[in-house]
Amino acid sequence: MTPPTLQSSLRRGLPAVLVGLALLVGTVTCSGRDGHDHVRILNASYDTTRQFYREINAAFAEEWREATGQTVTIRMSHAGSGSQARAVIDGLRADVVTLALAADIDAIARHARLLPEDWQERLPHGSAPYSSTLAFLVREGNPKGIHTWEDLAREGVEVITPNPKTSGAARWNYLAIWGGVLRSELGPDFAAMLQDPVHAEAVAAAQERAREVTARVYRNVPVLDAGARGSTNTFIQRGMGDVLINWENEILLGGHELDQAGVEIVTPPVSILAEPPVAMLDAVVDQRGTREVAGAYLDFLYSRTGQEIAARNYFRPVTPEILEEYSGRFPDLELFTVEEVFGGWTEANRLHFQEGASFDQIYAP
Repeated sequence: MTPPTLQSSLRRGLPAVLVGLALLVGTVTCSGRDGHDHVRILNASYDTTRQFYREINAAFAEEWREATGQTVTIRMSHAGSGSQARAVIDGLRADVVTLALAADIDAIARHARLLPEDWQERLPHGSAPYSSTLAFLVREGNPKGIHTWEDLAREGVEVITPNPKTSGAARWNYLAIWGGVLRSELGPDFAAMLQDPVHAEAVAAAQERAREVTARVYRNVPVLDAGARGSTNTFIQRGMGDVLINWENEILLGGHELDQAGVEIVTPPVSILAEPPVAMLDAVVDQRGTREVAGAYLDFLYSRTGQEIAARNYFRPVTPEILEEYSGRFPDLELFTVEEVFGGWTEANRLHFQEGASFDQIYAP
């Protein structure tokens, strides 16, 4: 599927007169059309995308103005991905959502019906224009010798990670721990073995081991912040913990500040492929007349400019030639997906994050 472009969006023949409405979190503030030449949209995003979308928004606004003559203002709302999904369900009128995991947008489709349930089919790569993974920040010199997911379960290792109930990053962290243990127990063909009844006994033992290790990791967590940015502040500014689990792009983006903060990066040999998705909320954009600009905004993420901005912010681009061009920025590691190891987000949520599921069973504050 060829990534859409801004020009292709303009050729859709939609009305030229656009209206916008921007809301701050928890506030319903109408802002109608500021004349024919100005339109505003709201992007509800997750915690650690602030710098990335500042660059995207400036570049898109410039290109949109050159193509249409209109000024577009993109307002941003940032919080934990799960918190953002609930805010939209409860009435935050975002034109687009750019969240940490597909399950959060699925929840918006299911509970608020602001977009169709097949929303992932509307943009390339399952509506994920970039990817990331997870890495560790440790104290300078790595005094606790942390290298793998199982090292986080050792006695005396204090782990900083946010709350899976409110943070998309936290769910990725949790599944990375669980999947990393499965890989350690079953070997490099672990994803295929999980689906093969011949290996049922070995798989059952590995799943029990993954549950045990994950429970021990969370016993080492002194506080669960609401989002990834809060956990970063806990680790860096408050000085708590021996290791922080965080987005690869967030850690690499702050690389030049790590020495000053007295911390360093450790990349585990195996991790999860995180694919943060994006979507337009049809009911909102149709009500405001912002469909054309909102659609073009998401298309822009797949453009060469958008992909290069992603790479410069240490997101892994989905365009192969741009990923190759920037490959030196990204550590080489083995990656597994939610689909391969957990059967997709619906099944992962059912088994691990719904009320009474595995996270509730293993975590005691």
